[in-house]
Amino acid sequence: MEQTPLDKKYYKIRDVSELLNIAPSTLRYWEQEFPECAPRRSATNQRYYTPQNIECLRIIHYLLKVKGLRMEAAKEQLRTNRHNISKRMEVIDILTKTRDELQGMLTALKKRRD
Repeated sequence: MEQTPLDKKYYKIRDVSELLNIAPSTLRYWEQEFPECAPRRSATNQRYYTPQNIECLRIIHYLLKVKGLRMEAAKEQLRTNRHNISKRMEVIDILTKTRDELQGMLTALKKRRD
């Protein structure tokens, strides 16, 4: 899940759902389980996620979906090791981007040979 630059101050749940490729119901569930990632609410009870909320949700997604941790283990990791997880995710994003660029170059070279 490559990180996209977040240029707005607030995002609605639909935007975050599309950005992270996660169902809105999952976001609402994670909001209950991880209060530190809960978005602000408007007077009409609409959710407004900040870039910090989205980064927290990216970490949760990584822990639960990519690493396959259970909920309690993910909560513990988020409490005790958040900085290292963020750094690891940055490295993974860079490596994924580099791999994709190299794959594109390889494809271009193969087309040139043919």
